[in-house]
Amino acid sequence: MEMARTGYSTDMQGDTLARGKANEIPISPKHAMEIARFIRNKKTGEAMAYLHDVVAEKKAIPFRKFNRKVAHKRGLVCWDAGRYPRKASLAYIRLLQSVTKNAEYLGLDTGNLKIVHAAANRGRGFEGFFPRAMGRASPKRRETVNIEIVVREVQ
Repeated sequence: MEMARTGYSTDMQGDTLARGKANEIPISPKHAMEIARFIRNKKTGEAMAYLHDVVAEKKAIPFRKFNRKVAHKRGLVCWDAGRYPRKASLAYIRLLQSVTKNAEYLGLDTGNLKIVHAAANRGRGFEGFFPRAMGRASPKRRETVNIEIVVREVQ
């Protein structure tokens, strides 16, 4: 049996899975990767509640990889360094709402959804800096990110 190409980086199958993907979102790749690492293996309800608190600057996202010159934040139990990536959190909230609607359409129980896969990859807008000609610089293109989330219904 051949799999249909959907553009997702993982080939997860099953009747209890729902997927969501957003391409070319103009947010910081570093913020998107840290949020993806943080919300992985959490329930969708608690992930959305935490991200709403991040937008309101009540709770911070722990920065584990991209934490050079990142100040400590109060309230982080698992890590010291953190930030409040508001724009990226809003993008993840919108994608989580989309994934929840996809799961509801498939007939899954939306109260028992666990995020089994969350990933952020750099989009097409980020190819680095390449000079145009004879040392003259071309305008910098906007950084974009592709994010994807896969949820599974758990009991």
